[in-house]
Amino acid sequence: MAHIPSEIISHQQKVCRLYKRALRCLQDWVHEPHNRRFEAALLRERFDKNKDMKDMIYAKHLLQEGQKELFSKVHYQPIEFPNSVRGVAYGREVETEDWILDFWHPLEKAAYPKYFARREQLKDEYIKWYFETYPEEKKKIDSH
Repeated sequence: MAHIPSEIISHQQKVCRLYKRALRCLQDWVHEPHNRRFEAALLRERFDKNKDMKDMIYAKHLLQEGQKELFSKVHYQPIEFPNSVRGVAYGREVETEDWILDFWHPLEKAAYPKYFARREQLKDEYIKWYFETYPEEKKKIDSH
């Protein structure tokens, strides 16, 4: 499903997002830090040259031209952050459900006696709270 924008983005935000994407694109192409910093300074100069533009029609035209230029210079294999959606580590960390600990062997639980004692206490407190909050559920269980 395509992304449906839910808010209005100002011209300033569009320019800032274009600048950030341009810096990321620059990072994809230029790998030496000193050269990348020099190119980033030149890029910033290009953006600063038009920052006080009063004519919004021309400013919008410049924004569109900048987006076209960025699109033409996109790297064929951009750098992705590992945990981002297209990154190599996306979804790699599995969240373990809490109830799995109930099936640990007693010898495994013996390695962490304080933790499991506190856990059992919290489970008892939760059950007590649940049946005080929802007394009809207690009646259902007792009737079976």
